[in-house]
Amino acid sequence: MKLIECVPNFSEGRRQEVMDAIVNSMKESANVIILDVEADPSHNRMVVTMVGEPQQVLSAMKNGARKAVELIDLNEHQGEHPRIGAVDVVPFVPLFNATMQECNELALEFGQWMWDELKVPVYLYAESARMPERKRLPNIRKGEFEGLREAIKEPERHPDIGEPVIHPTAGATAVGARNFLIAFNLYLNTADKGVADKIAKAVRESSGGLVNIQAKGMFIEEKGLAQVSMNLLDYTKTPLYRITELVKLEARRFGVEVVEGELIGLMPLGAALNSLSYYLQIPKLDANQILDVVVLSRLAESQDDEQ
Repeated sequence: MKLIECVPNFSEGRRQEVMDAIVNSMKESANVIILDVEADPSHNRMVVTMVGEPQQVLSAMKNGARKAVELIDLNEHQGEHPRIGAVDVVPFVPLFNATMQECNELALEFGQWMWDELKVPVYLYAESARMPERKRLPNIRKGEFEGLREAIKEPERHPDIGEPVIHPTAGATAVGARNFLIAFNLYLNTADKGVADKIAKAVRESSGGLVNIQAKGMFIEEKGLAQVSMNLLDYTKTPLYRITELVKLEARRFGVEVVEGELIGLMPLGAALNSLSYYLQIPKLDANQILDVVVLSRLAESQDDEQ
């Protein structure tokens, strides 16, 4: 069995009936497991995490995209998170017995379908990018939905799949194959978004910070707090504890503190363990010392023996 993960981001985090319709349409595909659904009203965004065999995941993704394009109008959409489309970004991630190349082929198939069936132009990013500058999402999202109306007509902003015109209500979509990504946010005890912007600039790779880190300052209205919103592109090289400590250090320059962390979606056990090892000062901590992991492993072994 080959398993891949798909983590589509939809530009809707407030209307529950719309979010339910999208997720329920994805559940119609056989043998696809929805692991997690995260919605944020300030970001006005929903992130779905699902796993399954490649063609089943592709089928579920098509169902979700069709429903999202039907129900989301970006002309009426406002939120803190940058976006270019109703189906804003669709990453395919190899999990078990699957390769990056297979995920890339799946991304290309889905991207072509988005244009052929829904007339949503597609930008290929991450490992699927055809241009170096499109490997990172922030470059694709410049100007967001509103700015892309005209920018897409410029030769350097033409989509990779489809004609250089955005869908009138659903915009465009970024699609690609990538490694596991951790979406991780840190809240500050200030409402000053400018402080969060300065901290984000200090920690992200593109402006001289840590490698594999994308970061942006935001203000989260329902909490009344500024937030450093981050994507960790490779937790094995830049662990969670390192980015957390750097944000804390930079925050002190402005007389503020980190008051809360937030994980969007799921993360691998290894990402949690290496930060737990750091903070507990247990240098050789591994999964075989975690009770839940050992119990589940033994149960799986006993079931295999019975079969």
